[in-house]
Amino acid sequence: MWVEAPDWDVVAARYDELQAAWKSAGDAAARRQVIVDWDALRRETATWVALVHLRFQRDTRDDQACAARALVDKLGPRFDERNSRIQRMVLEGPHRDEIGAHFGDHVLDLWAADASTVSPAIQDDLVTERELQARYTSLQGGAKILFDGEEHTLSGMLKYRVSADRELRHGASRAYWSWYGEQAQTFDALYDELVTLRTSMARRLGHKTFVPVAYARKRRVDYDRHDVANYRQQIVDEVVPLAAELRERQRKGLGLSTLHLWDEQMQADGPPPSPDGDRQELMIRAQTMFGSTLPELAQLYDTMTERQLLDLGSREGKSGGGFCTWFPRWGLPYIFANFNGTHGDVRVFTHEMGHAFQRFSSRGQPLLDTVGCTSESAEIHSMSLELLTWPGMDHFFGDGAERFRRVHLADHITFLPYGALVDHFQHSVHDAPDATPDERASMWSELEKIYLPWRDPGDLAHPASGRFWQAQMHIYRVPFYYIDYTLALTCALQLWDRSLSDPAQTWKTYAELCRRGGSMPFRKLVASAGLQSPFEPGCLTSVIDRARGYLELGPA
Repeated sequence: MWVEAPDWDVVAARYDELQAAWKSAGDAAARRQVIVDWDALRRETATWVALVHLRFQRDTRDDQACAARALVDKLGPRFDERNSRIQRMVLEGPHRDEIGAHFGDHVLDLWAADASTVSPAIQDDLVTERELQARYTSLQGGAKILFDGEEHTLSGMLKYRVSADRELRHGASRAYWSWYGEQAQTFDALYDELVTLRTSMARRLGHKTFVPVAYARKRRVDYDRHDVANYRQQIVDEVVPLAAELRERQRKGLGLSTLHLWDEQMQADGPPPSPDGDRQELMIRAQTMFGSTLPELAQLYDTMTERQLLDLGSREGKSGGGFCTWFPRWGLPYIFANFNGTHGDVRVFTHEMGHAFQRFSSRGQPLLDTVGCTSESAEIHSMSLELLTWPGMDHFFGDGAERFRRVHLADHITFLPYGALVDHFQHSVHDAPDATPDERASMWSELEKIYLPWRDPGDLAHPASGRFWQAQMHIYRVPFYYIDYTLALTCALQLWDRSLSDPAQTWKTYAELCRRGGSMPFRKLVASAGLQSPFEPGCLTSVIDRARGYLELGPA
């Protein structure tokens, strides 16, 4: 599927027509129609942008894809600026309450957040920011690592880095991090440009630092950095001790005097189980698994398979990682991944199917703004599906399914401190935007002692230098996103806890939450599913206790 690049003059004329139609609208029905027509235009442009980014991620070496992405980088801020004009026209006019009464006050809050981050004064800088983000993607996508007599991508190295052979995984980790070490100055310089640019834009928007702009970009309308800081402290107090116990159990089980960084993905009883069968077999088994969950989920998977809306293999030039994108024009999701034969394939796939199911379920929401969710809400759907599909893991791992479940849960527990660390680091960086690259590395090292006190990089020079974070794509491309995974996981673990005793009702709650899309802010969506907000004191206590029991660890 493909759509032609829009002609900016034609698009700009359509925006002009929408503004004129708003001003001349004689009644509420006419004004609502303007909003609906504007939404249709946004769906068209959003579909084009999604397709361009997908094509670029599929092959970062493709000249045509790179040129199309450059055009998106150029036009994207123009779209944002024209959208902000309409948003302000509604928000600052006499009919604001009328629109809020019809489409919901939450939509007005979202538009206000959007409009606060856009100004003609920073339009050129927004283009530059996108170019820098794409440079990071190209740098990672072009990585070639010679190991074991072959060239590998960054994603392709994972199977060696989780090998049961300690010498092999140590060697693979050295090769992997040596590539980052060779590129360290490039990554430092690139991040320095991004921090400087983002700070400059924030100051022109009236802020001292980029942090409030980042929160507005993320459409965080019902919590602030202080709520997040308190939540991170809960992770330090309640989760870090459990994670440390899990790491110590790993060390003892592996018979090691020191658990090094390259040992962290190795469980006490050996490597994580790998799924049985090749990619095609896994897809067939996924069909069987989804058939035993929700009929709508099974139907969506069948549709995506039939319409070739899945790109799951790893290959040279393909961007790393995995994601689910969305084509509003057709109401269809698309999953991008890099399968490498490890247990992570199943986790990534179920995670991205959670995103796909939510977008597909909420496609009937009246506006594009509420079809999708803010990211911390969206990650509830993906992380919950990872956990709710546990009964179906027998299809992938056979006798190793229960071991997969334990590894999966333990990984989630140890992830929470890492996710909080990434967020704390970004706050520290942007609170001191003039820091040098070495000072930023020191920030990471000091925070690592708080959140990951067990971590020992051994002879891996790059992580030891305080630059582990350079491999974390989100820091460069989607700043302040990473805490959203932990907020969502705190909610998903509550659904997992319920599913152990009442799976049918939990699936029903999950499906209803997906259908709500982004019709409410984060706290209200969480409450609508009967879940405790991550910002409430003690939100982690019960799920951590349940995790302790499941992992057969004693009370704290």
